[in-house]
Amino acid sequence: MALDEQLKASIKQQVDIALNEDIGSGDITAQLIPPTNILTASVICREHAVLCGKEWVNVVFKTIDPAVSLTWHAEEGDLLEPNTPFLIIKGSARSILTAERTALNFLQSLSYTATVSREYAAIVADTNLTILDTRKTIPGLRLAQKYAVTVGGAKNHRIGLYDAFLIKENHIMAAGSITNAVSMAKTIASDKKVEVETETLVEVEEAIHAGADIIMLDNFSLEDMQTAVTKYRSQAKFEASGNLTKDDLLKVAKTGVDYISIGALTKHIKAIDLSLRVIEN
Repeated sequence: MALDEQLKASIKQQVDIALNEDIGSGDITAQLIPPTNILTASVICREHAVLCGKEWVNVVFKTIDPAVSLTWHAEEGDLLEPNTPFLIIKGSARSILTAERTALNFLQSLSYTATVSREYAAIVADTNLTILDTRKTIPGLRLAQKYAVTVGGAKNHRIGLYDAFLIKENHIMAAGSITNAVSMAKTIASDKKVEVETETLVEVEEAIHAGADIIMLDNFSLEDMQTAVTKYRSQAKFEASGNLTKDDLLKVAKTGVDYISIGALTKHIKAIDLSLRVIEN
């Protein structure tokens, strides 16, 4: 996902909400510092990580104080080495310390998603398998996390409920059958891809005959994955899903499925260890 206009607008909105949440009526601690104080600080990563979130940091500091200068020594998607400064910040001490936490919060979270996505994508780099994300994202940060996934080298599944059909178990029950659900989907929006979640080979057969574009094999054994793909390879794409880990990736790739969706890319989040240190005051 490139920095298109929708994402740029989302970044500004996310930053405004985050700064308002943190600063509220004003940063009272920053008022301890004389307003004329200028400092230079560096941001250091304490572990191996894929850098992601530069534009969020840029917008945070621009919103707080456009006079603060940021000099980046790494590009988006670069691998950061431990204990190496990758960003130098210079300007008003008050402004830098007010913006610090919000900027690092975005950077540490998005860099983690990019880092994990890079790890998963690297494992299947020599196969025909594509790693996909899911909609299991932090509320309000959907586009940010989806962007971080692509920086890491994995791909986006649908962005939301509007850009593709994913007919799951509850939809099937409510619609009456897989056949009914697929038929209605093609009537509602014939230009959208239709994916059906299946739990048995019988359901796979029904979804194929109904005309689904993608078949999700949910918690299938490797043997059943192989059977489904071998029998219907020319009629649909196949996606494996269901608590799959890094250790499962190459085994699943050998079955011939096209995609694996990994919720952990965006839902099992921890912070990359970053710190901002004053180097000149």
